[in-house]
Order: sequence, then structure tokens, then C-alpha cells
Amino acid sequence: HTGRNCRWNRKINYKSCTCHKIQNGIGRKTDKSSGRTSKYIRDDEVNGVKEVLIIIPAYNEEKNINKVLDKLEEPEITEIADILVMNDASSDNTNWIVKQRNHAVVTHIFNLGYGSALQLGYKYAIRRNYKYVIQMDADGQHDVCNILNIYKALKTKYNDSYPDIVLGSRYLKDSSPYKTSCLKELAYSIFRTFIKMSTGRTIMDPTTGLQGLSWRAVLYYSKYGNFDERYPDANMITGMILKGYNVVEIPAVMHSREFGKSMHSGLKPIWYMCHMTLSLIAVVVRQHKEKRRMERQKKHEQ
Repeated sequence: HTGRNCRWNRKINYKSCTCHKIQNGIGRKTDKSSGRTSKYIRDDEVNGVKEVLIIIPAYNEEKNINKVLDKLEEPEITEIADILVMNDASSDNTNWIVKQRNHAVVTHIFNLGYGSALQLGYKYAIRRNYKYVIQMDADGQHDVCNILNIYKALKTKYNDSYPDIVLGSRYLKDSSPYKTSCLKELAYSIFRTFIKMSTGRTIMDPTTGLQGLSWRAVLYYSKYGNFDERYPDANMITGMILKGYNVVEIPAVMHSREFGKSMHSGLKPIWYMCHMTLSLIAVVVRQHKEKRRMERQKKHEQ
């Protein structure tokens, strides 16, 4: 989708667009010996040693992102992970703050939305052969202490297999206290019930943005049409469970936002709840049709 945006706008040089560079395997890499960062490196020249890519979608987070990066630059994190900030056309200094700290940043020319920012990050991770992706918010709500816990969970077997998705949950027994509005609590309750009815699984925090993904899950999400461009939350979790991916939930530490506006502020939660309910129904119907199609195909082959 990002590539089409480049072509549609005649004022933009398609080859110089950031989206085009990432989709064609061009990125940033720091030479450890010289400390210099080269701007455009082909993907076949990049063989990252680290297993994890931390993806941080950001929109006008100049007041929050410095604190997040401070904590992510601690040795126990930098030993295992690289950082990629997806700057979704911020109008503040988010882009320049990240660049000054020598982290990889992709800046969208247009605001494409939370889901689109994440999906482009997944493409980046696949092209650079990261084994795991951990996604977190730029506003400081997701405590950095969760990174190592999610990383450990991704490398631990659950039900005789390694997880494809690890959800950092606000509502498990050992999670830190977290206050939410009555409207959001109602929405979460509806989503939990729907997931339970459609998959048989109980997911306590179906809208968490703090997630760890295996290479297998990242590969699936990176493909066109497999990821919600606006609100990839309970609908994606439901779809992945129905497709047979191993989804686990672990306790997480989260905080309230200090500065800026949430993407679910004002009346947006009402629209979000309607959108997500319809999306959940569509996911279940689509998966049911796919299952029937596969069964008919097997019978035909026999």
C-alpha cells in the first residue's frame, strides 16, 4: 500500500520515497568499527547478529520517546535487540530525536495509520532476517522491563511448541495495576467474549499493543492483505488462533500516558468498538469459508 501511495502522488520522486527504500531492502546500518551510519544498504549486505527487532510506531511523540529510548539503550536490551521507529508523518520533532540517537527510523510522508506503520516494520524485519519482533508503543505506557520477559517467553515452549505470538497483558493476576475507563472495559469484555466463543480461548487483554512475534508470525503479517491497516488488535489475535498459530499471554507492566493524545481519545473508542466488532465477525466468517474451501479441495484430491 505504501508503494502505491508513492506512485499516486506525482510530486513525489518514487525512488527517493522512504517506503520504496524499505520495500526494496534499503536501510541504515552502523559500522561498529567506525561508528558511522551508512544510509542506504542493500538487504543482501545486511546480516544482523541480533535476534530481536523492537518496532516502535510513533506519531507526535517528541515528549515521550526520549524516555523510552533511554531505557531501551540499557546494555541488557542492546545486547539482543535493534530498534526501529516507524514515524507515521509526525509534525513534531519525533523524527529528528530518533535520528540524533542513531536508531533506524522510517518516516512516512503521509499518515498511514498504526497498522500500516507496523506492517512496514514487519517487512523490514523479514528482509533483515530478524528471528523475533517485539512491538511496543512510543508513549511510555509499555514499560521496557517487559522486553526481556517477552523475549524469554518467545524462547520457551508452551503446549510442546514455541509461541508465535506473546501478548503482554494488563489484566492477568500478576500484571501491574492499570486503570481504564468504563467504556473501554465494556469493549474489552465484548471482545473477550467474542474470542472465547469463536476460538475457545480466553484472552484477557485482546487489545494489547505490547506483543512479541516469531519469524513465522512476522512473515504472515508482512504479506499484503494479512494485516489490518488501522486497528490490528482483537481481530488479528482471533484470526491467528483460528489459523493454528500458538498465542500465549503473559503478565505485563504498563503505565498511563504522561504527554500527548492517545489514538483512542475522545469519541474514538465508540468508533473503534463498532469497527472492531464488525472486523471480528468478518474474520470468523472468512476463516470459516477458508476452512470449507480447504475441505472441499481435499475431497476433490481424494
